Amino acid sequence: MIDISQVKNPVIFFDGVCNLCNASVQFMIRHDKKKVFRFASLQSAIGQHLLKENNLAEKHFDSFILFENQTIYTRSTGALKCAKYLSAPWSWLYVFIFVPRFIRDGVYSWIAKNRYKWFGKKEACWLPSPELKSLFLDEN
Repeated sequence: MIDISQVKNPVIFFDGVCNLCNASVQFMIRHDKKKVFRFASLQSAIGQHLLKENNLAEKHFDSFILFENQTIYTRSTGALKCAKYLSAPWSWLYVFIFVPRFIRDGVYSWIAKNRYKWFGKKEACWLPSPELKSLFLDEN
């Protein structure tokens, strides 16, 4: 397994069976023109290791996680920090970091709570195409 502390790029950990999460990852890949991000599902070995090492829920995937510079960012903060790396106009979403966190996270939690109902879920984790496989740390 890859040692996450050795990965130089920001890593996005996501719920691999969530249709909204998978669509978000594919969106990030399309708009990350410099190919800054690496990805791993929360269900993968490296995802589970990160959750366990940081005392985060290992079975309830209600937030994607940004791991950047040895720091974990969750919920709206993680999402907005990701946005700043994207091409314009998407990078402009970072301005919402100035909205109080309890408001941002309230909206984020409401969407997270309803994401399976609204967008559905897969039976198994999405696997990247051969061209995208190099951006993923562990596709298991």
